[in-house]
Amino acid sequence: MISTLRPRPARGPDGDPAPRLLYGADYNPEQWPREVWAEDVRLMREAGVNVVSVAIFSWARLQPGPDTWDFGWLDEIMDLLHQGGIGADLATATASPPPWLTTAHPEILPVTERGETVWPGARQHWRPTSPVFRRHALRLVRELATRYADHPALVAWHVSNELGCHNIHDFSDDAAGAFRDWLRARYTTLDALNHAWGTAFWSQRYGDWAEILPPRLAASHANPTQQLDFKRFSSHALKEHLRAEREILREITPGTPVTTNFMVMGGTKGMDYADWAPEVDFVSNDHYVHPGAQDRDELSFSANLTSGLAGGRPWFLMEHSTGAVNWQPVNVAKRPGELARDSLLHVAHGADAVCFFQWRQSAAGAEKYHSAMVPHAGPDSELFRAVTALGRTLERLAPLAGSEREPAEVGILFDWESWWACEQDSHPTSLLDYRQEALDWYSALLALGVRADVVTTRADLSRHRVLIAPVLHLVPAALAGRLTRFAEQGGHLVTTYFSGVVDENDHVWLGGHPGALRDLLGIRIEEFGPLRAGETVELDDATTGSLWTDLITATAPETEVLARYRTGVPAGRPAVTRRPAGAGSAAYVSTRLGVTGLTALLPRLLAPAAVTGELPGELRGRVEATVRRSLGARFLFLVNRTDGTVPVTGVTGEILTGTTGEDGGLVLGPREVAVLRQPGPAAG
Repeated sequence: MISTLRPRPARGPDGDPAPRLLYGADYNPEQWPREVWAEDVRLMREAGVNVVSVAIFSWARLQPGPDTWDFGWLDEIMDLLHQGGIGADLATATASPPPWLTTAHPEILPVTERGETVWPGARQHWRPTSPVFRRHALRLVRELATRYADHPALVAWHVSNELGCHNIHDFSDDAAGAFRDWLRARYTTLDALNHAWGTAFWSQRYGDWAEILPPRLAASHANPTQQLDFKRFSSHALKEHLRAEREILREITPGTPVTTNFMVMGGTKGMDYADWAPEVDFVSNDHYVHPGAQDRDELSFSANLTSGLAGGRPWFLMEHSTGAVNWQPVNVAKRPGELARDSLLHVAHGADAVCFFQWRQSAAGAEKYHSAMVPHAGPDSELFRAVTALGRTLERLAPLAGSEREPAEVGILFDWESWWACEQDSHPTSLLDYRQEALDWYSALLALGVRADVVTTRADLSRHRVLIAPVLHLVPAALAGRLTRFAEQGGHLVTTYFSGVVDENDHVWLGGHPGALRDLLGIRIEEFGPLRAGETVELDDATTGSLWTDLITATAPETEVLARYRTGVPAGRPAVTRRPAGAGSAAYVSTRLGVTGLTALLPRLLAPAAVTGELPGELRGRVEATVRRSLGARFLFLVNRTDGTVPVTGVTGEILTGTTGEDGGLVLGPREVAVLRQPGPAAG
């Protein structure tokens, strides 16, 4: 587990590794002459770096030819790191195959839905289902594991890199064969597949497994269940590659934990990380801020979701940026304080490691304008001074290493299959944004000062008093049963438009929407009312809806109408409803209210559970509060969400990091984070 990832020279008084947070970066020494390496280690020590990821894109250097190996340079790097007290998160280097391999075996290259080959020249140019690629990749993994199994610098294995970032959907013949195998395992018989895919429509019935293809470019909209199953299969195929590498590493180095870096951030949706998380010894994530009105709320949301994937246990922030990235339309450097705030916000949500891409900014290549810990200007720079200051801050926060996130009363349910299904083609609207709707609810809770956990459908839902399930489009019968039990046993469910509409096969639950949740919610919808871009409706509670409306009929006498439409086609009809259910309740919000509207509505939705903000009123909305805890201690993070100064009153605790004013009180400067230690739960 991540708590074991301590550089070996750092020992506590009892001889065990001293508790500390990890700090570092991707390290690519092969891009630099040998004389730079010793200087790198010296600067790492100055900055407080104690772990680096190495060999991520080193396959061509490690294996220059089919039967030629060159480990000498990596041996030297591993030794230098160990001598400097720096641990190595050693990558398997399989992320991008070398030119000799793609030249000899072009059949490993991915193919697009249009039948175009994805050629070498960038990265991740390999098919997840290619047996040829798998054979060569696993050979490299075995060589690396055997060579470095007992090296004292090795603290963890890093499988590949950002699996699926560029090759999640491959439509090659290898993929077609593997897809058929996956479908056989899922459905067993063609009759079952034909039923699940609804192949009676458009004369698509299959009489032989060999007739089935991935959803390649077609004359019109491809079969929706075929599309959904291909998304499931594609995520599964990459997970199987992760498992194949992991098994070799566990065979040869059973005591060394294995991870791979997820990409839980805006826009990355192809990998079902809830399905992947049990396959690694500790969860790792990469995150980059996308500029926009909710950029730091999105960072918090993604870090929160990563914690949910980790089951609340500590996780590893494998990559984020010290400043500008290189791949956005306009790449803006971070403002003063944002480097530390972004880093500590991840720590607040459970990260026990803070790492960047990369250590030293590249002088050549596609990422030469991507920021790094040591910029082009060198260590005599404001950026490196900020990097070093963060290292000192993380040293002061060592006492919280290994602590878990304290569960919140509110949970936001996030489901990859609903995300995939609700944004497919041929739907009532193409404007729906699943992740944005979830983020809006999260931002509204932050505005009210209410802590929330972002969890998946695999989580224990009973830990929360309120469960918000935005656009939970795909609801199998088993999940519908769990949500019903949640409400009847005292929980308060809130869901939204386009929820409960289809089952696991993307078949509509008949009898009126929201199908699977209709009886629980006590409403019935005969027809959807999507809105055109820019079109809005007014509600009688003074909020404004967009994107969607529903023509709702209350079907249970106890269903309460919390708000009605005042304008538009559904004028006079219910817009927000709530029905008592057993000891709890189930509420439905039928339009997109945005952050402002949800902030106004949420107090009424939270009231049955008696959930209110935990911070004093003057801090709510201006400060995000997050809690980590261990036996005997509770660590309260206070994150300034504003660009102004916020005096902190009504909060007590030992200040581990933060600024005090002239009166000795805690003051949060613009974009600043403070951490307070408070008494926590005792053993037993």
